[in-house]
Amino acid sequence: MKLEGKVALVTGGGTGIGRACSLALAAEGAAVVVNYSRSVDEAEATAEEARQLSGEAVALKANVASDEEVKSLIRTIDEKYGRLDVLVNNAGTTTFVPHHELDSLTEDMWDAVMAVNVKGTFFASRAAVKLMRKNSEGAIVNIASVAGHIGNGSSIAYCASKAALHSLTKSLARVLAPEIRVNSVSPGVTDTRWIADFGEFIEKNIRATPMERAAQPEDIAKAVMFFVVDSPFITGQDLIADGGRLLGK
Repeated sequence: MKLEGKVALVTGGGTGIGRACSLALAAEGAAVVVNYSRSVDEAEATAEEARQLSGEAVALKANVASDEEVKSLIRTIDEKYGRLDVLVNNAGTTTFVPHHELDSLTEDMWDAVMAVNVKGTFFASRAAVKLMRKNSEGAIVNIASVAGHIGNGSSIAYCASKAALHSLTKSLARVLAPEIRVNSVSPGVTDTRWIADFGEFIEKNIRATPMERAAQPEDIAKAVMFFVVDSPFITGQDLIADGGRLLGK
């Protein structure tokens, strides 16, 4: 197992893509910290599944939009494990607002999306770096979105937040090298509970996807694991895992 003896943190790790990443990391031997803000039952269940794979996992609560809660989370990881090797910045949020309805996208919606998707990714990365540097190495993978490339998705605010992650990934990769690698994965439409109630949205995106299906969370986890375990010389890159959505049909 390639991550035996390593410790990984997955923000928003209890459900969807985060859950798939947590289990993929555990399957490679990592002790996994499954972070959650609200989904305690799902996070505990994911941690239990991860323990069956690697022998060590824990669910810890923190709202990544709060710098203080993130710092407390990293302190807890330091106290429990004394190290951190992998961070998957998966926690995210959105509000479905048709792009042409400009007045429907309120300031509160903007602030909520940016707080979690952008500030949360920066806060978690900044705090994690201090612990990663104890062992002079680390890997950070940010879950962005093809929406950040094409400007089309659940809302304009969401698209803007994911575009910001592409820039943040490059900036962090530059300043944290050579000890810490930073990359991102940009999924297309993915079969998670986020989109369960938006059948028309799903079908529209699938029709525009050459692979003619939505991604499964495990598809995205495999892309994340490529950066974590199989690419020690790659940093500052975005891997588009969208079934060809960016190409269109």
